[in-house]
Parts: sequence; C-alpha cells; structure tokens
Amino acid sequence: MELYTERLILRPWKITDAEDLYGFASDPQIGPVAGWPPHTSVENSREIIETVLMDELTFAIALKDAPDKAIGSIGIMTNEQGQRHSFMGFHDAEIGYWLAADYWGQGIVPEAVAEILRYGFEDLDIPVMWCGYYEGNEKSKRVQEKAGFVYERKEKVDVPLLQEQRIEHFTRLTRETWEQDKK
Repeated sequence: MELYTERLILRPWKITDAEDLYGFASDPQIGPVAGWPPHTSVENSREIIETVLMDELTFAIALKDAPDKAIGSIGIMTNEQGQRHSFMGFHDAEIGYWLAADYWGQGIVPEAVAEILRYGFEDLDIPVMWCGYYEGNEKSKRVQEKAGFVYERKEKVDVPLLQEQRIEHFTRLTRETWEQDKK
C-alpha cells in the first residue's frame, strides 16, 4: 500500500532501498537520537529492511519527484502487536519516524505524520495515537507539537539497541481531538 501527500509518497520498503538507507542511517546524527546505532554497511541496512522495516505499517518516505529514493521512514506500531507501553490502551498505537539529515527543516516529517495520523484514525480506526521523543530531541518534540499531540508523561526507559537508559517523553492524540482540529 502507498499513501500520498502533496509532496510525498509513503511506500513499502524494498530490498533495493538498502544503499539509500545505508547512506543516511550510517550518519551518527540519525539513529542514536532515535534509539538505534548507526548502520555499519549496506548489508546491515539490507538486514534491517528485511527484519524490521518490511512491516505492513512501516513506510519509506520518498519525494514524489524521486519515488525510488528512500529518504526516511515512518510507521505505526499497534499495541495489539505486543504490549508497547503499559499506559497505552489495547487498541492504541504509536508512531515512529526518522529522516535523512539532508532533508531536515523542509516540513517533510510533519507532512508524513499528518498522513499517518489520517490513515491511522480514518482507515485503521485507531482511537489514540502516541508518539515519543528522547530527552533533548527538540526536532521530534516540535514535529509532535505541530501535529497536535499533547504532552502526557515522561519516564526512564531502556534503549536496548544502545544498551542504555534514557528519559523518554510521551505525547498522545485522540481521534476525537484530531477530528475537531481538522475543522
């Protein structure tokens, strides 16, 4: 399935995206702020595509004028897939995203998040969407504020891929609030 916005295509990840993924996921500005280590090779990126990103609710972000070039990722993780956080309701979901540094500051992630919210609330009938950011990730915090997420809580969490603990801030948006904000 593909989702479309004014400038973007949100499409399934493909094995052929491995070089593009490695090109930006090897950048230490990208993964560690999101909780994962920089990719070490094209083969490492290919493995991540196969084992993590090829999920039906995870999308490569591509510009409409370059649909075969992945520049980031966005996805929905449902609580039904496995208990995400104890405070989330069973039918709730969480959004995650990241973007190549060359594309920061262009409004791409807010545009992608707006479409993922529409898809989650309207097509998947999710009642509450959650999002989070680690302490100090002001870019992600700002994206969530622009999208209408409301600050809910913070807690110390394990970041297993980096073998550390961090403070994570959680925000939430209900379908009802999202529908009211659309008017």
